[in-house]
Amino acid sequence: MSGDDRFLPGHHELDAYGNHGFRFGGMSHRGSILTTPAGVRAWPVREAAEISVAALAPAIAEAASIDLLLIGTGETLTPLAPELLATLREAGLRIDVMSTATAARTYNFLVSEGRQAAAALIAVP
Repeated sequence: MSGDDRFLPGHHELDAYGNHGFRFGGMSHRGSILTTPAGVRAWPVREAAEISVAALAPAIAEAASIDLLLIGTGETLTPLAPELLATLREAGLRIDVMSTATAARTYNFLVSEGRQAAAALIAVP
């Protein structure tokens, strides 16, 4: 999967993360990803400052089918602007912000339990 318009349908666990990308669904992707119950897509965000309502639009569109949106902000936890969090909550999303490593592990745990989790994950080295 490459490019910002790529999409893999289905709710996939992550097989690996790091080395500036992710492995899932029998394939690998270099760069950040946004995964929802509908599928995994390339996500053009490279750092926490780029996370916005527009960047999270696919998750907002699926808010009714998402139990929890995990936002992985890179190697370390970077708090998001209160205004952004408020807008996402008003759109019906439950959000938890953490490092990408923690978000990826939590996402896999939730998916393995059958939960309708989503994750916006910034790629890490």
